[in-house]
Parts: sequence; structure tokens; C-alpha cells
Amino acid sequence: MADETLLAFDFGLKKIGVAIGNTLTRHARPLEVLRPVTREQRFKAIEALLEQWEPNRVVVGLPLTTEGGEQYASLRCRRFANQLHGRYGVAVELVDERGTSVEAQAILGNNADDDAVAAALILQRYLDALPENSREG
Repeated sequence: MADETLLAFDFGLKKIGVAIGNTLTRHARPLEVLRPVTREQRFKAIEALLEQWEPNRVVVGLPLTTEGGEQYASLRCRRFANQLHGRYGVAVELVDERGTSVEAQAILGNNADDDAVAAALILQRYLDALPENSREG
């Protein structure tokens, strides 16, 4: 399978962290933080990113409880992932995002805007889990 470009989203209602990476280098980096006020603005900003980067697939962080169970935020993120797939026809992978915000704060400092770094950590987790001999997800 060809190398893939991946976009990752750390979804929140007020802010969405975005990261970029690929399966060749297996390296993720923070891209930007979206701050859409309306649902329409959210999808307009995401559509622009999809057009700019043309990702083969998208990774969305799935917030789970410490025990690994679903919570209200999990449902919102699943819905967001389904909307991305439905609107843009892009393949979407959900990745357990437990601990990524705390990790991002440790990297940047507690008051920093950590959403894009959290998205990069989520994407790095996905890339690290790919089989060594395969670039398929």
C-alpha cells in the first residue's frame, strides 16, 4: 500500500486540535487549533484542511474514562468521526486519547494551548501502533 498522509483531530466543542503526519516517516506534528463558533464554521475550516492536505485517512481522538469505558464526550467524538466520513467520504480511525491532554500540558506548560499537541500525540499513538512490516492501518 502507498504511503498515507494522515490528519488527526482532538475534538472539542470550543476548540479542535489538528495534527498532520504520514505513514512513511511515522512522525506526527501539531498543525493548528481551530476555534469555530458555529457548526458551519467548524466544517468549513475542516473542509479547507482536507483540501489543502488531501489526507488518505483521518484519526479522531476518542476520550474514554480512566477505566476505558465510554462517556458523554466519547459519543460526541464518535458523532464527529461519523460526520467527517459522511460529509467527505474520508476513512476515519478512532484512537484512545486517554492521557494526551495531560501529556501535552507537560510538554508545553499548564497554561499553554495544548490542543494541537494533543492531536499530534493521538496521531503518534496511531502511527506507533501500525505493524512494522505494513503501512496499512
